[in-house]
Amino acid sequence: MDYYKSLGVSKTASADEIKKAYRKLALKYHPDRNPDNKQAEDKFKKISEAYAVLSDQEKRQQYDTYGSADFQQRFSQEDIFRGANLNDILREFGMNMGGMGGGRTTFRSGGGGSPFDFFSQQGGGQQSFSSGCGGSCHSQPPQKGNDLSMDLSVSLEEILTGAEKTIAIRHRGKSEKVSVKMPAGIEEGKKLRISGHGSPSQMGGPAGDLYLKILIQPHPLFSREGANIVFRQQIPISGATLGTTIEVPTLEGKKLKVKVGAGTQADAKLRLKGKGLPTSAKGGRGDLLVKIEVLIPKTLTEEQRELIEKMAAAGL
Repeated sequence: MDYYKSLGVSKTASADEIKKAYRKLALKYHPDRNPDNKQAEDKFKKISEAYAVLSDQEKRQQYDTYGSADFQQRFSQEDIFRGANLNDILREFGMNMGGMGGGRTTFRSGGGGSPFDFFSQQGGGQQSFSSGCGGSCHSQPPQKGNDLSMDLSVSLEEILTGAEKTIAIRHRGKSEKVSVKMPAGIEEGKKLRISGHGSPSQMGGPAGDLYLKILIQPHPLFSREGANIVFRQQIPISGATLGTTIEVPTLEGKKLKVKVGAGTQADAKLRLKGKGLPTSAKGGRGDLLVKIEVLIPKTLTEEQRELIEKMAAAGL
């Protein structure tokens, strides 16, 4: 069942718009206004169920996340109507969920009865409601809350050393701060599981878990290749031809002098052992790869042009 369609509202409708739509439809289809009208009674049940879900922020979020079919599997009729305040609205019209004849009991929003009695009992007091679990629902343990997923953005420096980060999680309008220990060397796309910090259970069970997906922030100097990091260094044609010395930064903030051999080709990689990121091996680290890019000048002075022409004449 499409709850938004049942109430005739959009998926972005505010709480006030949802309440207003229910009041209008409840007044139209209430069984007191439509005696012995099975069609109106069925319509009233549907809009009441829709309102019970969409007026509750947590239930509405679950419905929007998982869709109608999955939501119906996760929530019984009793779960849906638990805590609903339908009588509060109907009293404005001098009506309630009870007194409809045929032995139906009063729908109550708190104490003295179940909030889904009207939907679970038919004429003569015979209970026909079924939650689809063969009568064993009450023997099952409380259902765990749903798991949540979030992205956690980290820097290469944090991956190098490991880090403890604090994130904020909102549950039912309240913000909760959670400290997360991130191991050194963690790879992008990996997930950290934080037990008990997912959505609260709707049935008094334990909260779900929070899964944090690791995303690596772009670095101004380095890129990552597994446990290795890559640094790109431009050198002039003369340096590639005759050899030169360059300075290479590290993730620790140091600078290393590195020799580039004569005749180094474009895209060559110089390997600095153990200057990369931690590996799964105890105490091990990847390498720092220096990728050489030969800088070709776009413009030349007259003197430079003459020198290049002499080199070309010499077969270089």
